[in-house]
Amino acid sequence: MGKYELLTKHISGISEKSAGKWHIDHKNDGSPEHPFNMPYVEYSKAIDSFIDDVYKFVKGHPDLNLYEYNEILEKNGINWGMESMKSVKTDKMDAKTVLALIMGSIRADRFSEGALLEFIESGCMVRWLLRLKTIDNEAETDNK
Repeated sequence: MGKYELLTKHISGISEKSAGKWHIDHKNDGSPEHPFNMPYVEYSKAIDSFIDDVYKFVKGHPDLNLYEYNEILEKNGINWGMESMKSVKTDKMDAKTVLALIMGSIRADRFSEGALLEFIESGCMVRWLLRLKTIDNEAETDNK
């Protein structure tokens, strides 16, 4: 089992087109009697499971300091923002930085509803997970 298999096992589930669905209030008119409900994303069970496994991985690897994802990204010249994170090349990136991208995208959703959905639908999350899978495969080859 590869070091990152807890996360990379989700590649096929994340590839789904139905990662989440926006819920927008079309019933209320915004009046004091009928205020609008804020829009939100309801993620699929596959995405909820992935998020749970990311947090399990982070807790199981305190040496990586992944709660400090913003600092890790900054050290690697990546701003904690949608465009910077989406456009970064990962083909030679180390695992810690890829993990910081994943953690940063999940945390971004807490501050900007739907951010995680954007990272998933744009293909970034699968690209990042494939990089982790490559790192696992390279480590396995080196150990033979």
